[in-house]
Amino acid sequence: MAVTAQHAPAVRISTPTGRWILLTTVLGSSMALLDSTVVNVALPHIGRDLDASLAALQWTVNAYMLTLAGLILLGGSLGDRYGRRRIFVLGVLWFAAASLLCGLAPNAGVLVAARALQGIGGALLTPGSLALIQASFHPDDRARAVGLWSGFGGIGAAVGPFVGGWLVDGPGWRWVFLLNVPLALVCAPVAVRHVPESADPGAHGRFDVLGAALGALSLALVTYALIEAGHGSAAVAPTAAAGVAAGVAFVYVEKHRATAMMPLDIFASRQFTAVNLVTLCVYAAFGGFFFLTALQLQVTVGWSALQAGTALLPTTVLMLLFSARSGALADRIGPRIPLTVGPLLCAAAMLLMLRVGEGADYLTDVLPALLVMGAGMVTLVAPLTATVLASVATSRAGLASGINNAAARAAGLVAVAALPLVSGMGPEAYRSASAFDAAFRRAMPVLAGVLVAGAVLACATVRRPAPDCRHPECRTHGCVTAPPLEDGHHG
Repeated sequence: MAVTAQHAPAVRISTPTGRWILLTTVLGSSMALLDSTVVNVALPHIGRDLDASLAALQWTVNAYMLTLAGLILLGGSLGDRYGRRRIFVLGVLWFAAASLLCGLAPNAGVLVAARALQGIGGALLTPGSLALIQASFHPDDRARAVGLWSGFGGIGAAVGPFVGGWLVDGPGWRWVFLLNVPLALVCAPVAVRHVPESADPGAHGRFDVLGAALGALSLALVTYALIEAGHGSAAVAPTAAAGVAAGVAFVYVEKHRATAMMPLDIFASRQFTAVNLVTLCVYAAFGGFFFLTALQLQVTVGWSALQAGTALLPTTVLMLLFSARSGALADRIGPRIPLTVGPLLCAAAMLLMLRVGEGADYLTDVLPALLVMGAGMVTLVAPLTATVLASVATSRAGLASGINNAAARAAGLVAVAALPLVSGMGPEAYRSASAFDAAFRRAMPVLAGVLVAGAVLACATVRRPAPDCRHPECRTHGCVTAPPLEDGHHG
């Protein structure tokens, strides 16, 4: 995702054009960011309204993450080749059309298909929003522009669950998706009129469509096998075997293709490989935690969607306020301690969540766990991104960030698929407070164990990077579903 523009970027942040660029990129990235956080809050209402099983609710979350994780690297390459503004606008309009289909879905099957289409739109617009900023703004203004973009995006992530809960309890869950349509109708015309087009003249060669297809297919088959395993389906074993075979084929293609979207030689860096393994552990736990907690607060505790969404705010607010300071601290002391302590704090938060059951009090039961969770995420997320970028050559920073982001989303995808199976959660568990609570109490220690494994791995493998390494530009971060994307430009 290099951002070598066709012309020297010269837009100043104080100009009307600069403000329009910030507006459209914040709106576009916020659409994808909001949908990745607020849908969890709407799940119980979706299940009741569409008479959906737990498996259908899992797919409502996972269909989006599947296509987004599988195609986000390809989306960045398309922008470099065909124009970042063009692909960004296409992604915004695609996302809006898929959101409209989600909002009008008559049944769970249509909703899941529409969510998969939403993920494709997200894969097109998410890399493009930052790339547009990097390619458009004058070098002297670029850092400030990225800071404003990430800060406003973090604010959007913070208010997302609150707004989502209000919509679910008020107009209905469909408006969680329909709200994207007017946002897109503002975002797309502004981008076409005010954002300069840019592309990478050095982007050439064939796209790795086969690699992207094999990666997405492998994730889809493994996810299906995990979700269906709890129902005793005869298709589980052959589907799982096919998923593994597709994964092996993906690795083979990426190893031998000159234009691989994920060239395997990047994993020659032991630090890069280690940090991505840590990423898999921590974001699997995060994905499972936020999926189950949004349900637990509504199904077992009995709160409304608005109460549940508002309850989850502290984690995002803490990240928004302190992620930049955490990154600065890691610069001074090195990433090893933050990447060890952060997962351990999050593991403690998972165990504190065992106090959250029927009749739970927010101030004494829920809030302490979420504050510890937020502290752990603050401690580890910024150093994680910095270490990923520092472990490869500056010219490959965009690729490294994209792989790390996709790995985090894939980990969350697998966790949401596997947790009901691991915790013995039946297909109708979310309709019963006692049944869901019992499964929730079995799941939290499992997630804590995954986080402890990530902490041990970080302690054993992560080392201080070289002093002249690449540093992240997105220092303010509020998204809880994946680490921030960084572009390949080093300004």
